[in-house]
Order: sequence, then C-alpha cells, then structure tokens
Amino acid sequence: MPEPMATAWTDIVRRNLAGFTRVPARAAGRAAAVTVCVLDAERDATILMIKRAPRGLNSGQWALPGGRIEPGETAVEAAVRELHEEVGLRLTEQDVVGQLDDYVTDSGFVITPVVTMTTGSPRLQRNPAEVHSLHRIALSRLVSAELPRWTTTAAGPLLQMPLRSNMVVHAPTGAILLQFREVALLGRSISVADLLEPEFTRV
Repeated sequence: MPEPMATAWTDIVRRNLAGFTRVPARAAGRAAAVTVCVLDAERDATILMIKRAPRGLNSGQWALPGGRIEPGETAVEAAVRELHEEVGLRLTEQDVVGQLDDYVTDSGFVITPVVTMTTGSPRLQRNPAEVHSLHRIALSRLVSAELPRWTTTAAGPLLQMPLRSNMVVHAPTGAILLQFREVALLGRSISVADLLEPEFTRV
C-alpha cells in the first residue's frame, strides 16, 4: 500500500473525519476518553502511545493517553485534560479534529476516542505516576499491509496490532487504532464494537 506524503496527512485525516458519523454507545458504563494524538502531522506524522506505569489500573499495558470523564466534563474536555496530565502536552479544543465510535469494554467502561492533531513536534513530559514510557508510532506503520493481524482463539478471532517488534496492541486500544486506521487514514467505514478483548485487559 503506497504511503501518502507526510505533508498530506493533515488534509487526509481532517477530510475523512469530517465525513464520518460516529456511533455513540448504547450501553451505560463508566465514561472515559482517550486521545489518538497525531504529532508533527505535516512532517513525520506519528501517533502517541504510552506504556502504563507498573501499578494501578491497566498496569504495564500499551495504551492511548486518557482516563475517566469527570462529572461536568465532555469527552473532549476529559481527553485534553488527561493528555496534559499524563504526557505534559497542553492542547485545546481547536486541536481536536474528530471523534471515533464509542467502545464499550468488558470491564464496563465506555471509551470515547478523541482525535487531535499538531503540526509541530512538541516536547513531551511523562507523568511517572501514570506512565512508564512514551512511544511515537509512524502513521505509515498504521497503514502497513501487515496490519491488522488476527489470531484464532476458542472464543473467536482476536485482533493484534503489532506496531513494533515488542509492541503488540489488542482491544480495546487495538480496536480504536484499527478504526482510526480505516476511517481517518484510509477513508473506509468499519465498526469495531464486537472485537474480542484478551483476558488480561479485563481489569
């Protein structure tokens, strides 16, 4: 699959998300928001991934920056706040370019993915209480023909998103990344609501 020019990603993502109608969750649950944060969109074009600190909720797992939506907050407000608290990046609602479908997890969270974009490469500062490490994944990797990958389990096909040799991401984060790839980067409609989660993510 040919890689779009890095300078075109800004227009591609904005155009594709502008034409996308998201599906809100029908089920109730604990509301949360995550940020699919596109950095340096006009040059190297990467998304920001984090590895959770080895303690607390989802310890040691690959994730997108995010957390619970506080009373009185919108999903966008929560996503922007959590991004700043976890990685030191202060964005505004003007940096938000769209939202993806809500994803309802097996553990009872309703996650709203918020897509943001910067045209520069800002300095990041992880919060060690919540984040073990920060990682930038090229958008060219997300549109690689090697993704997505599936493995067979007794419960059905299980999504795997191998972003690096030592970084394989499953649902729910993997599901959100898959929809971002298909909708925002490739302009194709896809639902990820029914994708299975591995047992270790159900905490």
